[in-house]
Amino acid sequence: MKRDRSVSAFFVLSLVVWWALAPLVAVAKVQVLPETSLLVEGKKLTGQKRLLGHPVVKELLASFERAETALRKEDRDALMKFYAPTYDYHGLKETDVRRVWGEVFEHYKALESLHLFSDIKVVPVNNELRLEVTCTGGLYGTDERTGNRITLDSWFREVHYLVKEDGVWRFLGNAGEVPTGVPSASAPHHPLF
Repeated sequence: MKRDRSVSAFFVLSLVVWWALAPLVAVAKVQVLPETSLLVEGKKLTGQKRLLGHPVVKELLASFERAETALRKEDRDALMKFYAPTYDYHGLKETDVRRVWGEVFEHYKALESLHLFSDIKVVPVNNELRLEVTCTGGLYGTDERTGNRITLDSWFREVHYLVKEDGVWRFLGNAGEVPTGVPSASAPHHPLF
């Protein structure tokens, strides 16, 4: 119980520090936290340096970095390459995400995201490899209308599901429930990352 509180405090503190310092310093947008573990072929690997050298982690980071680059450039076509054709998050499909990103790019500028990975599992499913990545982070932008910097979305220890297709990891969706009380026309929570 005490460890859970200290891990939670670490994540919250990491987000606060990142938000405060992001305009002043260049920080990695995708990070494997020091306490992260990787479960692959039934073996648990730990140690940040060891994980950063593992091929699965390198490929995962490369996929998220490509998505972040597309996000900064507001290149929706390049960003959509991050999503698997079978993407499905509570009925929201790849075409729906394309539309939502179009709306985000229309109304917000200086977009960036933060992904802090704390657990990575390689899971074989129906003759394909999948990743379950526990992540804390957010999506941030500047409102075109007001000029205010805002949090468009944030998540805490959300599980991202990815599938390896054509040699790269692609986003399948997230674990989690749709919040109650959300109007039917609204997008589910965390559909973009």
